[in-house]
Amino acid sequence: METLTVLPCNCRSTISLKTSENPSKLRAFSRIASQELRVDIAEAISSQSTLSYTTVTRLIDSCVNANSLELCHEVHALAKRMMKKPDPLLETKLVGMFAKCGSLGGALSVFDEMRERDLFAWSSIIGAFSREKRWWDVMELFCWMMEDGDVIPDDFLFPKILQACGNHGDVECGRVIHGILIKLGRLNQLRVNNSLLAVYAKCGWLNSAKAFFDEMEVKDVVSWNALIKGHCQAGKTDEAHRLLELLREEGLEPDIVTWNMLISSWSQLGKCDFSIKLMKDMENNGLKPDVYTWTSLILGLVHSNRGSLAEELFREMLISGVKPNAVALMSVISACSSMKDLKKGKEVHSVGIKLGYGEEVLVGNSLIDMYSNHGQLEAASKVFHNISEKDVYSWNSMIGGYCKAGYCGIAHDLFKLMQESNVSPNVITWNTMISGYIQNGDEDQALDLFNRIEMDGGVKRDNASWNSLISGYLHHGQKDKAFRMLRQMRTSGFRPNSITILSILPACANLIAFTKLKEIHCSVLRCNLASEVPVANSLIDTYAKSGNLKYAEAIFNSMSSSDIITWNTMLNGYVLHGCYNKVIELFEGMDMRPNRSTFISILSAYGLAKMVDEGTQTFTNMVENFQIAPCLDHYAAMVNLYGRSGKLDEAFDVIAGMNIEPDVTIWSTLLTACCKHGNTRLATHACEKLLELEPENTLFRRYVLQLHGNNYESSQTRRHGSRREAMESHGCCWILNQNVVLMFTTSSLSHLEDAWVSWIRSIVSKAKEYKQHRRFVLEEDDDEEEEYVHSEKVALAFAISRFKQPFKTIRIMKNLRMCDGCHGFTKLVSKTYSCEIFVSDTKCLHHFRQGTCSCGDYW
Repeated sequence: METLTVLPCNCRSTISLKTSENPSKLRAFSRIASQELRVDIAEAISSQSTLSYTTVTRLIDSCVNANSLELCHEVHALAKRMMKKPDPLLETKLVGMFAKCGSLGGALSVFDEMRERDLFAWSSIIGAFSREKRWWDVMELFCWMMEDGDVIPDDFLFPKILQACGNHGDVECGRVIHGILIKLGRLNQLRVNNSLLAVYAKCGWLNSAKAFFDEMEVKDVVSWNALIKGHCQAGKTDEAHRLLELLREEGLEPDIVTWNMLISSWSQLGKCDFSIKLMKDMENNGLKPDVYTWTSLILGLVHSNRGSLAEELFREMLISGVKPNAVALMSVISACSSMKDLKKGKEVHSVGIKLGYGEEVLVGNSLIDMYSNHGQLEAASKVFHNISEKDVYSWNSMIGGYCKAGYCGIAHDLFKLMQESNVSPNVITWNTMISGYIQNGDEDQALDLFNRIEMDGGVKRDNASWNSLISGYLHHGQKDKAFRMLRQMRTSGFRPNSITILSILPACANLIAFTKLKEIHCSVLRCNLASEVPVANSLIDTYAKSGNLKYAEAIFNSMSSSDIITWNTMLNGYVLHGCYNKVIELFEGMDMRPNRSTFISILSAYGLAKMVDEGTQTFTNMVENFQIAPCLDHYAAMVNLYGRSGKLDEAFDVIAGMNIEPDVTIWSTLLTACCKHGNTRLATHACEKLLELEPENTLFRRYVLQLHGNNYESSQTRRHGSRREAMESHGCCWILNQNVVLMFTTSSLSHLEDAWVSWIRSIVSKAKEYKQHRRFVLEEDDDEEEEYVHSEKVALAFAISRFKQPFKTIRIMKNLRMCDGCHGFTKLVSKTYSCEIFVSDTKCLHHFRQGTCSCGDYW
């Protein structure tokens, strides 16, 4: 067998090949090789000689150019048979060949088989893993290199290893390399020093980074950037900005990377105005913002809910000639969706298509969300099908869009199609389907998916799976099922998270769910959720609505951090309980800027206190100084402010001057004031307006008939039911006894126990002094006749006779407004038995104690 000996560089290699064994392989190689290579192969085959070293390296280069992993394996097998002795240079080329064709496993296999590994070989394999950002593997390879002990990294390889340490957050490995560099005396190379500095900065060791930085004899902009980036990542943007000024004082000019790091950091902190200022400073220094600059600003503005300004910057970006990337487009589309501005969203969509992002997954996903949120499912579906490489978010967004619109059948078809695709449904997909079915009333299908998720989907349930069912039950008013599901969640080993708690707490925001509320509060403490501000806020609100203001105050006072919602929730709790002095005191001590909700509470408090001048001044201050446009709730508070003080004309003027249409709350508030102060003219007008707004409301028809007399007929009352239907009501109330909720209805005395009847009659005879002094009354409940009593009196009789003595608190929920007679009756009971009685009706929360009520006899 003939051989051809070649001498490439300083390495001698002898490679042999039998022509009879490999003709088909050589033909495969010739298909992707250059014309010159084909000639070499043909000559080699015809002469039955061995291929030269140069020919093999050309084959390797051809494999890389063709990006053919299959041919890489064939070249590797060919080279192994032809090498008579180790050739580190050729083996290193094979390592590089596999790495460049995307097979790190193949590269590592070749490297592992090498008998001799020089610096080039180590640099090749470490560089391959570094390019793929396999930082942990880079550090493992470095350890292997050190164990071999034959080769030391050079000034080009050390930076790659240090980069891996920094990106993986392994400062200890960086410190080891620091020691090695000191022993080798290699700390005189700027590139190495910058890489080491970056490790300390990225890992948050800012003191060490600063100390090393100060010791560096030579520094460039890269050095300063490493230190600035470390401070930016740690959120120390003020210090990062100070370093920028020091850089300038040193006579260096910050580059685009410096500015972008600072702009991005300030934007992420929500301080976008300062970020914009930095961009202007950058432009003044002769640097043009690039795509990263614009994207950082736009992203920051979107996260800060400043979508309009984000959209303006996006337009400026286009005008400046900078082509947006997918992240910028995605951010602006999300902003348009949040602002419910479909028109601008479509404009951005058009820009994306013109720029070639029509099939891009990031842009497509945000478009699916936008169109789905606006009910444009056909447009969303078109975008979905245009995405070239759909990810799981693409599928989830489209499925979620159909579920949200109530098309669960179409969503389920898409769900099955996803299972057949190359993208498997994840737990979010299953949860979206479960939530879609339960929210749309299909409990059976939701439970079926919930039970199948682990068996059929191979996906483990998470908290969101349980939360979907709990929130679905609550959405349909099925509180008992929601609580049962919560208990089942706990027994299955899942700990409720903040979403669970925030979903279930509103179901406890009533007078008869206090036991449940305490149970949920215990779960909050066990799960260490009490420090989460939204959870604490919800607890304050729920305790206040359940009649436990002291608990609400205790939570408020114990919070280490709070937000404006915290303050507003506590203010609203005080208003609910009629504690106007505490509202005013808390408002004056606020350390936050008040918002719309804050002013609703303070205006309501001034109404309770009948402080008309102060309330009027606050309303003016809100509009002129705080630039807050009044909403319906603000106007309702102002009508109440004037109405409670008997200034009915001023209250009507408020309504007449509104720049938005008055709603039911506005006219109901005026009606209450008219009843209290005897203005039948305005009361009649308010009732007619209420009936216009809700013609089907039997209660409003009842009011009209009470005002005009039983013989009155109008087009409205004739059109919407009989007089008898309008005059009938079904009052009932609920009370909790030994964890059992009992319901009472308006009852005949003949159906009650004798002891209850006797007790009720004795209290009624004594309660005349508590009768309200109203000119006229519009009652929701049926009139009490001689043999009938309202449900709350029956409930009180039950409580007095059955509750374990001595009792301190009685809690009652009523479905209608409490009548004047029952109100006086309850005041007397609270005084006679020295107890607190809470009654929540359709108007307010009444807190009776010592013969008085928190409503001030105005409800």
